[in-house]
This record gives sequence, C-alpha cells and structure tokens, in this order.
Amino acid sequence: MRIFSGSTLATCAALWIGVVTPVSAETPITYTDAGRALFSFAVPDFWGVRTGGPREIEDTELGDIRGVARVMGIKPVTDDNVWMGFVSPAGVASIDDGLRYLDDIDKFLVKDPTVTSTSDTRIGGLPARVIRGTGTRDGRGINFTATIIDLPKGRVAVVVAILRDGADPTYVDDLNAVFASFRSLQ
Repeated sequence: MRIFSGSTLATCAALWIGVVTPVSAETPITYTDAGRALFSFAVPDFWGVRTGGPREIEDTELGDIRGVARVMGIKPVTDDNVWMGFVSPAGVASIDDGLRYLDDIDKFLVKDPTVTSTSDTRIGGLPARVIRGTGTRDGRGINFTATIIDLPKGRVAVVVAILRDGADPTYVDDLNAVFASFRSLQ
C-alpha cells in the first residue's frame, strides 16, 4: 500500500495511491505509553527522530490550551520541508474518536486547511482513515496527510505528514516506506 504517490509535490495533494516502492527505512522505533509498546515503524536513513512527553500546547491567537500525548516526530536531518509525527492519545479508542481528536487539534497543525480527499484503507493490516489536504504552516503552503490507524485494545495511532511547497518530491518514497513499516505491537 502506498500512502504518497507521484514524483512532484503537485501530485502529493493526491497522496496515498498505488504500490509501495522499495526505499530504505532502516532504524526501528517503538512508541510506548506507560511502559506498554503500542506500535513500531522504521525511520529512513539520514532522518532524525525527536521525542517529547505529554504536554499542553496553546493556540496563541485563541488562547486555547490542549493536552497532547507523547509526540514522536521524524524529518530529514538536512531539510525542514518534510515532517512526520506520531501520537497515540489516551482515551482515543476508535477511528471516529481519532477524527474528533484531529478536529480538536487541527489548528495547531495547519492553518486554513482544505481537505481534498478522505479514504479508508489498511496500514500494517489494521483499519485506517486517511485525510489529505492543503493549507499553510508558518506562512508557507503545505500538503498534509492525517492518518488514524485503529490499534487493538482501544487505542489509535494518529500520524500526520507535512510536505512544504518546494520540498524535494523524492521524500514521498521515504514517507511511504515509513507507512509500509508500521506494525502494531499489541
């Protein structure tokens, strides 16, 4: 299954169609919560990983504060035009709950979002909902993909990928390889 398709960012707006192309995704990462392994994925060579614990974030324009679970973010070590983040928020137990969660935090991720498509698929053998769209972040145009993966035992994984306008289109293959490596550990 391919999450991102095409050779240009113009086609990235139509994200996630086709067949996975073999790309190096070499470093396994495990997402845990309270000592329990929830899922794993592989990070491409020459990408960095940044982790954070639970915290509160605030929309400075609205003064709106929201709690956020541990976010694991990955991006190329030499390029800030691409980012992918993973989170499994406590109390979010289904794809429908995940959609409500995204509605609650979307203003922290993308400004002026326009959803271009939504589809149901399977990732790592699990049911998933994929939302694709465009918007802005830090004043620049982006393509985004928000994916909710239904994990066993009443949890979900929420994965958001952002490609800024002008990003190298070859990153699409890396992002697809990360999705192809996703596995539940429950």
